[in-house]
Amino acid sequence: MKKLIVAIAFIGMGSFAMAQQTTPQDKQAKRAEMQQKMQQKQQEHLDEMQKDLNLNQAQVTQIKALQEKRKAEMKAEFDKNKGERQAKMEQMKVKREQMDADMKKILTPQQYDKWQADRKAKMAQRKAGMKGGKMMMKPMNTAAPAVN
Repeated sequence: MKKLIVAIAFIGMGSFAMAQQTTPQDKQAKRAEMQQKMQQKQQEHLDEMQKDLNLNQAQVTQIKALQEKRKAEMKAEFDKNKGERQAKMEQMKVKREQMDADMKKILTPQQYDKWQADRKAKMAQRKAGMKGGKMMMKPMNTAAPAVN
């Protein structure tokens, strides 16, 4: 019975992983859509500023140029730090693999499989929460501690 459950879990995880794969065309289309939405929001914000602050056309042009300059600076900074980010990601990957190896030594095969399945389920839950535009976080306990 346990083998059947483990087999079903592996099949489920495999099909879930295959469903998550995206093609480069999908990524490119999604990126173009996001850029279009960002430009639209930027234009709406500029229109709102023009209306609220009663800006003239020269001011709107200057603000737009300033926003473009800032955007270019931010992109340059992002590109400059790309190698550092990738190195940190590699370090994290190595540490995660080491933890997996250590856990595999500590746990029984069944416990290890369950631990892996739980981790993947939690990761999928976080990912789904982030796709919705809001992060799934536990509410903070702000109540005052009880005094005995």
